[in-house]
This record gives sequence, structure tokens and C-alpha cells, in this order.
Amino acid sequence: MMHAVPRRQFLNQAFNGIGALALSGMMADQLAADPRDPQAIQPQHHPRRAKHCIFLFMQGGVSQMDSFEYKPELQKLHGKPLLRVPDLRGELQGRLDFPHVCVGSPFKFKKHGESGRFVSELFPHLAEHVDDLAFVHGIQTDNQNHGPSTLHVTTGSQFPGSPSVGSWVSYGLGTINRDMPSYMVIQDPRGAPVNGAAVWANGYLPAAYQGTLLRADGPPILNLQPPAGVSHAQQRSELDALRWLNREHLQAREPADELSARINAYELAFRMQTAAPALVDISREPEHIRRLYGLDNAATAGFGRQCLLARRLVESGVRYTLLVHGVQIGGHSWDDHGNVKGGMIKHSREVDQPVAALLADLKQRGLLQDTLVVWASEMGRTPFRNGGLGNNPGREHNSQALTMWMAGGDVRGGATAGQTDDFSLRSVGEPIPIRNVHATILDLMGLDDEQLRYLHAGRYRQLTDIGGEVLTEVIG
Repeated sequence: MMHAVPRRQFLNQAFNGIGALALSGMMADQLAADPRDPQAIQPQHHPRRAKHCIFLFMQGGVSQMDSFEYKPELQKLHGKPLLRVPDLRGELQGRLDFPHVCVGSPFKFKKHGESGRFVSELFPHLAEHVDDLAFVHGIQTDNQNHGPSTLHVTTGSQFPGSPSVGSWVSYGLGTINRDMPSYMVIQDPRGAPVNGAAVWANGYLPAAYQGTLLRADGPPILNLQPPAGVSHAQQRSELDALRWLNREHLQAREPADELSARINAYELAFRMQTAAPALVDISREPEHIRRLYGLDNAATAGFGRQCLLARRLVESGVRYTLLVHGVQIGGHSWDDHGNVKGGMIKHSREVDQPVAALLADLKQRGLLQDTLVVWASEMGRTPFRNGGLGNNPGREHNSQALTMWMAGGDVRGGATAGQTDDFSLRSVGEPIPIRNVHATILDLMGLDDEQLRYLHAGRYRQLTDIGGEVLTEVIG
């Protein structure tokens, strides 16, 4: 006697792993894009040159006065308390109410490029590219703790559950390469950042817009390959049947965005079986390119590989790539509460050459004009430390003085937005909220923050929440 089998049970028993979830993708290049495809290319809201974005996130809180802000007045107060700062509130004022001493930078600064920008001696390679960089100083986030502040910079909200910047860009523009996800993530090979995958999550946007993590070792993407013994012909037969069943189900239930996205994800997964392994194989890169990124040096090899892969992803058409340097909060992050000198030497050595190589490599290939490169951290540091100097002084958290820079696309190289005071404690004049930086990133990608919205929980949501002001000073 025959028994009816529920559709879900049938599918679970009949098909073989995520690698077998996209047979019809074998013919994808010969098929027109599905009009419901969540990754279909979307037009820019206004013309901008950048088609790709590489977001370099330094986990832990980079010390701005030891990297890109020259503060000679701070040197004069080294070992002494900071002068009374009027109208200072919150946790920063609370720290100053306790015994503290100023910590001058132990590093020398020098002017570079035609723009005459001061750069710390810790970044000799990046210093060669200052005329391509536009800096934003005195950026403010709403929280001085790593978890909320990391989310604020990477998702626009200090609370979990919001889409990341990359998710918004993917949602707004779609993908150029139909063989790879539009949004890729390469984290520090030593481990994950604070908040883990929430840093690149899709939040309330459809799942198609979440970041896809590339692994440092082994298969580049987990569960991508089909089970042993499953042939391509078998995949095709099974996935053709799956596609037919899904489309029959979809036609009777229009609209069904989640199912449409799932159908396209099945096809993408199959195409990735061929594209992803070849894309992450850097063994065929010329030796001079490998040396350029520092792959021959143990200190720079980790982030060098991340940066080299980012260039390859741009070449392949990936829309948005997030690179994370730093692991949680500890010795492998930029959170230098103690021994800021030793910490900054270590961290900068790991990233200076690779980031400079990425800029140079993109430029020599004619890709920098099409690629927006962003350097960020979750906060800045204080010019003081609580207590005395001790033998190896460090710095505290400072959510009012984050420094970021951008390059590529329509960025005006050598430009500056914002300014901090003589001690790099807070901004001079109106602070720059992180939402303004996010609005600027979207603008440089050809997206209008006020138009890029998504209906969720009864209201239209956007990356900047209440809206951001574009920093026109850094746009050429």
C-alpha cells in the first residue's frame, strides 16, 4: 500500500548536502536571471565610480595618537594629569575624575606626500599612499565597550540584530559575479572578532545578504562540496527535480521571497563548487606579488593573505569584502590598556605592509578607481591612563575620537573631515557620528541612505537609523 510522504521529508531524504543544492546552476550562465533573484544587479541611485568595497576592520580600538594623529601638545603633558576639560560628560569624564596621567606617543611622526600629512613611524608603507587617503577624525560611537561599539561601526546599531554595512550594500546593488556571493568575509586566521558572525550578519534583511566566511585553512567554505560518490549527473537530476518542485510550490503562493531566495541560493552553491576553490588558490600568484603582500614574512603573512584574497575577490566581481584583523580582546587585538608601545609595534607590523600592498596592487591593475577601501576600528583611545605611568603605560577606551580613512573610487585623496583637540581626546566643533560615515560609504557606492530602506517591524529601516549626513569634504 502506498503512503503519501510529506514534501519536506521527501526533500530531506532525496538530496545530498549543500553542495548538491544547486544543480540547475550548471546552466545558469545560459539562463536569464530570475526576476525575483535577490542578488540581481541593481542600478546606483546616483553615479559613482566604486563598484566594490573592501572594509578593513581593526578589532580592539586603534590608538589614533600613535598612528594618524600628531599631537605634540600631548607630549608636553606626558606623566602629568590632563587639564580640566569643560563640558565633558559620560564615561570619559568619569575616567578623568579618577587619578590619571597623560601618555605621550612613544613614536615619531613625519610629514608625507604632497598633502603633508603626519603619519607615525609605525606605518612607513602606508605613509607612501597618504595622497590617496581621505581621513575622518573625531568620529563618535554611542558606547565605549567593545561589543556594542563593534556592532555600531559594522552594523549601524550598538544592539544585535541589525544588518551589517556589507549586507546593506549587497541589498542595494546586487552582485556582479553570479558564481560567488556578493558579500565575503575573511577574518583573522587566529580567531573570530568580538560578536563573531553578528559583525557580518544580514539582520532583518533576507538571508541572501549575509556575509559568507572564507576559512583560513581547509575547504574555503564549509559543506560546499557534494558527498563522496555523488556525481555531477546525479546532482543535476536531483536538483532539476528540486527546482521544479520549488517553482511549482512558488507559483501557487506568489509572492514568496524566502523561497525565491532559496532557489537562487541552491544554484549559487553549485556554481561556487567550481569558482570558490580556484579563487582562493593563491599558489599561482607570482613571487613578486607574494613578497609585495609580505607572505614571505611570518609577521605579515596572515593579514597579507587576507589582503591578497581581497584583491582577487574584487577582480572576480565580489561586491563587498570584510577583512578583520584582531581576535576578541587580548594580545591579538588592538586593545592596549597596557604597554601601548609594544602592542602598537606588533599590530602595525602585521598590517602596514599588507594594506599598503593592497592599495598599490589595486592601483597598478586599474582597480582602485572602481574600489572603495575603508580602514576602521570600533573606537579610539584616550590620551591618558588611569593610575600612574608605570613601566609600560597603555590607553583606555575613547568612543569620541575614532579615526578612519578611505581610498579609491570618488574619494578625494589627501582630504580631511573632522578634527580632534590638541590631546586627541574628542572632536573640535560638532562631532561626527558614525551614521555620517555610513552615509558617506553608501554615497561613495552610489547609494542614497534615504532611499536604501527595508520594511521591518512596521517601519522602514535604514543603515543610519535616523539618517546620516554625507561628509562631502572627502568626496572628489
